[in-house]
Amino acid sequence: MKRCCSLLAVALLAAACAAPVPEGTLKHATPASMGMNAEKLSQIGREAARAIEEGNIPGCVVSVVRDDKIVFLKAYGNKQVVPDTIPMTVETMFDLASVSKCVGTTLSFMQLVENGLVRLSDEVDMYIPDFQPWVDPATGEKVDITVQDLMTHSSGLSPYIATAAYLERFGENSPDSLIWHIAQEIKRNFRPKTGYMYSCLNFVTLQNILQNITGEPLCEYAEKHVFGALGLKHTGYMPKTRHPEWMPLIAPTEVQDDGQPLLGEVHDPLARLANGGNSGNAGVFSNCEDLSVICAAIMNGGAVNGRRILSPMAVEAMAAVPSDNDEWIGRALGWDNRSSAAGLRGDLFSRTRTLCHTGYTGTSIVMDLDSKTAVIVLAHRVHPTDKGGTGKLRARIANIVAGSIEK
Repeated sequence: MKRCCSLLAVALLAAACAAPVPEGTLKHATPASMGMNAEKLSQIGREAARAIEEGNIPGCVVSVVRDDKIVFLKAYGNKQVVPDTIPMTVETMFDLASVSKCVGTTLSFMQLVENGLVRLSDEVDMYIPDFQPWVDPATGEKVDITVQDLMTHSSGLSPYIATAAYLERFGENSPDSLIWHIAQEIKRNFRPKTGYMYSCLNFVTLQNILQNITGEPLCEYAEKHVFGALGLKHTGYMPKTRHPEWMPLIAPTEVQDDGQPLLGEVHDPLARLANGGNSGNAGVFSNCEDLSVICAAIMNGGAVNGRRILSPMAVEAMAAVPSDNDEWIGRALGWDNRSSAAGLRGDLFSRTRTLCHTGYTGTSIVMDLDSKTAVIVLAHRVHPTDKGGTGKLRARIANIVAGSIEK
């Protein structure tokens, strides 16, 4: 009888191990099985607790991916503290803010490149008529801005719009006026490829190029061809109107004038008020499990779980710092590599083969392509007020993860 029970237990365990992974997710593995030290990874909790205790964040979720497995996934603190306190869970979805530039706009745009629909060297005015060039104030020389300039923040476009003045002039939800304003009126601050100025307007412009080529809004294109292609269930734009079933999962952001926090609407004013939520600079909502799938696909040459979103060559191109940009700029296509803003990668990951990006709300992704290790930190430092900070937390966690790699 005991032998029968033992055999049954073994059979049940084998069946459980053989059970298929749900669509759009990654398998979980122990750190040791993926060449990482679990005890060192446990130190992530210390840093999360410190950030919460210091009032920098109400809570966060951290995921660590190695190759195509999740080796660490934990939630800390609270998802919400106003008007009620609700504990954080690993299923919590966050407003990704500028991480949207990478996982939404960039991945979508690189598909256009590999399908021959656009070239990185194409001038923007091929797709947005009358898009103004940079003009040398001394000689009058005109230099066109290219797609590559937009993707590497070397276009010279000013960082943002004067939101209040823009809304007074053009009104809310005015995407056609917004791209006209960028094309015709926004200052070009330097000769393209010679400087670095991080600009949300670069990615609103990329959004409009994509929409003019495909005939689809960015939100629909990305949800179908990137997020849907990977089988993701909790990644997309405008939850409040497009995906109301996600609302109970979403972490709120900043408390508004009515005393309630913003929920299910993008925090970024340009994206929310001027561009109606469908925006190239911000607007994607997601959770750690879905972002882990995206990172695994990128680290494994554009495919994971038998699903491909980019070719290996497109991934390599995306990860490279263009050689015709001034070397000190240090930006890859849509991602940071080694610019002055790349401190979130910490001190130990590769100096040349790490892609990373932050989001204003407190989100971040770091991927070391050499070791195939990704670190995802999702926090909402803007809840309940826009006073928190995650800079030290991101870099410390990156160092802990890098230090945990043993082979």
